[in-house]
Amino acid sequence: MKKGYLLLALHAHLPFVRHPDHEDFLEERWLYEAITETYIPLIDMQERLLRERVPYRLTMSITPPLASMLMDGLLQERYVRHLNQLIELAEKEVDRTRYDPRFNAVALMYRNRFHRAKEVFENHYGRNLLNAFRKFQDSGCLEIITCASTHGFLPLMNPSSTSAKAQIANACDHYEKIFGRRPKGIWLPECGYFPDYDKILKDNGLLYFFLEAHGVLHAEPRPKYGIFSPIMTPSGVYAFGRDLESSKQVWSAEEGYPGDYEYREYYRDIGFDLPEDYIRPYIHPDGFRINTGVKYFKITGTTNHKEPYDPGRARDKAAAHAGNFMFNREKQMEHLYSRLGRKPVIVAPYDAELYGHWWFEGPEFLEFLIRKIVFDSRIVELATAPEYLASNGPFQPSQPSFSSWGYKGYAEVWLEGSNDWIYRHLHAAAEKMKELAQKFDAPSPIERRALSQAARELMLAESSDWAFIMKTGTMVPYAVQRTSDHLIRFFRLYEQLKSGHIDGAWLGWVESQDNIFPDINYRLYT
Repeated sequence: MKKGYLLLALHAHLPFVRHPDHEDFLEERWLYEAITETYIPLIDMQERLLRERVPYRLTMSITPPLASMLMDGLLQERYVRHLNQLIELAEKEVDRTRYDPRFNAVALMYRNRFHRAKEVFENHYGRNLLNAFRKFQDSGCLEIITCASTHGFLPLMNPSSTSAKAQIANACDHYEKIFGRRPKGIWLPECGYFPDYDKILKDNGLLYFFLEAHGVLHAEPRPKYGIFSPIMTPSGVYAFGRDLESSKQVWSAEEGYPGDYEYREYYRDIGFDLPEDYIRPYIHPDGFRINTGVKYFKITGTTNHKEPYDPGRARDKAAAHAGNFMFNREKQMEHLYSRLGRKPVIVAPYDAELYGHWWFEGPEFLEFLIRKIVFDSRIVELATAPEYLASNGPFQPSQPSFSSWGYKGYAEVWLEGSNDWIYRHLHAAAEKMKELAQKFDAPSPIERRALSQAARELMLAESSDWAFIMKTGTMVPYAVQRTSDHLIRFFRLYEQLKSGHIDGAWLGWVESQDNIFPDINYRLYT
C-alpha cells in the first residue's frame, strides 16, 4: 500500500530581459542558456514519459515574465541565431578534438544536443515552447501554476496593497490567455507571504500556494501535522510547506547531489579556457569572455586540477542518486505514516534552472527518479496539489506566518543595505498608479495607452530579481539601471497624464521597449 505522496515542484522563472535596440545584449543570454540547458531537456524528458505512457506527475510554475519572453518574436529569432552559433562552435570543437578521444566524445555530445535543441524549438513547437508545456498539462501529467506578474516580492508591497492585488490579478489573467484555463495554484515570489494575502489569492480563484517550512510551522494555531499536510488559511486557500530533508539532498553545497565529483563542472567553460583568436566569434562582441555552454571537465574535487568529463559515468551517478533519493523518501514516508496516522505529502520544490543549467545531469536525475517511483516504489506516489487535496482531507485551519525563503527566511535578501533605497520609490509609484486609475474613468485612446504603459513600468520595477541581484553582488549596475529606468519612465508617464500633454512618439518608443502584457488592465489598481 502506498503510504504517502511526493510533490515535485519546479519554479521556472527569469526576469523580463528584452533589449531590441541592442543586437547582442549580454543579459538576454540568461534566457538562451535556460532554453538550451533546462527547458528543452525538461521537454524532452516529458516527451519520452508520455510516449512510453509513464503516468508521471510534476508541478511547474511558468512565471509571466518567462512566458512573455518565450512568446516574443524578437527573442525567438535571436535564440535561433544563438543556436546556430552554438552548432557552428560544436562542429569546430568536434574537429579540434578529433585526435583526443577523452574530449571528442563530449564534443560530439554537445553537437548532438544543440542540433536537437534546434529541432525541438523550430520544428516541433514552432519556436514557442509554451506549446509543449500546454500539451503536457492537457495530458494530465503536468500541473502548471502561475506566479506574481513580474515576480514582485509581495510582503514588501504591504503599504501599497493595490500593487499586490494587481500583481496577482494580472498574472491570473495572463495565464488564462496562454493556457485557456484559470490557474489553480501559485508560486509566491521568493515564497514570500504576509498574513491576509491569502484573501487576494482567494479573490482570484486560486486554490493553493507553496511556503517555506517555517511559514507553516509557525502558523497559528500550530499545525498538527507540521509541513506534511497542507493547512487551510482563513480565506480557504491551502498552504503547502517545503520539506527540508528532501531539499537538503539536492540544494546543500556540501551534501547535495549536484556537487558529486563525477558531474560536469559548471565553472570550466571553453569561453574562458581557449585562445581568444579561436573563441572570439562565440563570446561577447565587446570581447568579454563568457560561458558558451561547452565544458569538458568534471567537478573532480575541491582542486584546481579537473579531470575530463565522462557523460556515461555521470549518467550512472544520476541513476544512483535517484535511487538513493527514492530510498530516503520511502523511509521518511514510512516513519511519517506510522506517526501521523495518515498519508503525508512531502513537498520538494526547486528552481527549475538548477536542472540542466547549474546541474547538467539534473534532468536525467529527475527522469530516473520519476521512473523509479512509478514502477518500483510500493510506498511513494507522485501527486499534484489538487490531487492530494481532493483525496486526503479534511485539513486544519490555520494562519500562516510572515516568511520567505532565502537567507534567514524573513525577507532579508530583498530588504537590506544594498537595496532598501528602492522601496520608497516603489511605494510612491504604487500610490500614484492608484491615483491615475481612479482619475481616468473614460480615457482617450492615447491616455489608455499611457495608463497601460505606466502599469507595465511599475510592475517591471517591482521585480524581486533586481533587489536580489543588488544583494548578491552580481550584475549590480544592470539591476540598478533597470529599477531606475522603469521608475523614471513611470513618473514621466504620470506627469504627462496629469498635465494632459502626452508625448506620443516617446510613448511609442517605450511601448516597443517594455512590451510585456499587451492586454494589461490599468484599472486593476483602482
